[in-house]
Amino acid sequence: MLFGGNILHTHILFDKIRGGNCTVLGYGVSNRPLVEWLMAHGAKSVTVRDKRDAAAMEREGDAARIAAAGASLICGAQYLEGLAGDVIFRSPGFRPDLPEIKAALEAGAVLTSEMELFLALTEATVVGISGSDGKTTTTTLTSLILETACKRTGKGKVYRGGNIGTPLLPFVEEMTADDYAVVELSSFQLQTMGEGAAVNRGALTNVSPNHLNWHTDMEEYVSAKAHLLSGEIAPLAVLNARNEYTRVIGQKMISPVVWFTGEPDLPAGYLPDVLNVERGDMAVYEGEGKLLLVTPSDSGTSVQPILDVSRIRLPGRHNVENYMTAIALTCTALSGKESPAEPRDVEAVADTFTGVPHRLELVREQTCPGGAIRYYNGSIDSSPSRSVAALNAMRELNARDGRRDPIVICGGQDKHVPFTPLAEALCRMAGRVVLTGEARGQILDALNACPDFDSEKLPVTVIPDYREAMEAACRMATDGDTVLLSPACTSFDAFKNFEERGEAFRRIVLSL
Repeated sequence: MLFGGNILHTHILFDKIRGGNCTVLGYGVSNRPLVEWLMAHGAKSVTVRDKRDAAAMEREGDAARIAAAGASLICGAQYLEGLAGDVIFRSPGFRPDLPEIKAALEAGAVLTSEMELFLALTEATVVGISGSDGKTTTTTLTSLILETACKRTGKGKVYRGGNIGTPLLPFVEEMTADDYAVVELSSFQLQTMGEGAAVNRGALTNVSPNHLNWHTDMEEYVSAKAHLLSGEIAPLAVLNARNEYTRVIGQKMISPVVWFTGEPDLPAGYLPDVLNVERGDMAVYEGEGKLLLVTPSDSGTSVQPILDVSRIRLPGRHNVENYMTAIALTCTALSGKESPAEPRDVEAVADTFTGVPHRLELVREQTCPGGAIRYYNGSIDSSPSRSVAALNAMRELNARDGRRDPIVICGGQDKHVPFTPLAEALCRMAGRVVLTGEARGQILDALNACPDFDSEKLPVTVIPDYREAMEAACRMATDGDTVLLSPACTSFDAFKNFEERGEAFRRIVLSL
């Protein structure tokens, strides 16, 4: 198998790869297997261009891997000089409007990516998930529900990857029409997604200001997210009825939309005001303590209970919404076909799934005479909106257990996103704040500008070094306290990625 959904697009792309000169921009996680795949599938030549210098490429073993694959390497400060090729594959971090890329396209090159190639080739049903927050948890939930359904029926296999960390291109030739590919997609990946790269079912968990240090403005960011649902295949779209951006995207859709809404205890038979019956829209919401799937029609409304909310083991209202999204993607029928999963599959996952690392992860509960100290790792919280959601979840947990507001560690490299919502949330829901990283001054300015800020009620400590700040926050905790790492910023000022930041916090906590 080599040709999936869009046969014409795939043939054109494949014809350019076979016997052509291919260029790969960046030698990261997704592009490593891509280089080997291109060489194995008839590329005349493959050239990798990477900004790291030769010594770093040698030290990290990448130069040897590239040579072993039969590809050539151009690296260092001038790595984009003379950029050319029949097909250029960009890593997600490369803006498509770089002068060197624009010049190559004007000379006749085709710009694509490892993910676009995979989506064009695969025969599997593709479930694509994006959004500003909640992507990884929702992707994981969706894949687990589908895995449970496949095991129950003895039919099909589930592949999970994309922005979540696993390149799927190496598996494309073993996938069949009975299989599912559940892919997390970032705005960087979606920015240039073409008509031939389409998903069968797609979800935008939400859209809020994010990555504005990379995107030119909010309009470009929203447009990139909307590309998820703009392919030639008319996908089932899952969208947040409460989010102003996803509402607009949904109202322009031709294919059915499953709307979800996070308000608790809505009345039976509730339908969002944006729901379009003629289009075949559906809704998922919470009513009477259950997550319900509503299918309206001209003859009436069908309400199907899917899951008792009490069975969800993840803290926070945002995780209830993540379950709603996963349910909408897996428990809905489309075009006369049965739904991929059933309520019993969702229940089986809910009873065992305790979360993804670095997402409100309870690292340790340290026994103390006056009450245990809890340490939570939320290193994934790389935007103010994620930290606000984490603080809301922590307030629910602490209120339930009669605990004080948490000591919160914030800071890192900012995304040119306002910190005002974070400051307001810290004033309402934090007991103490430790600021660190490059953006520490910006967050402090936002706190000082907040009308509710009182330095006596909310003590703030500023420590530039990240590891020293984490250690200090842990030392501040006394019996019954909670320490929460929720940076509201990226990690790149001090760490390679958010995982490394979270692991550093975990090591400090476990060494206490």
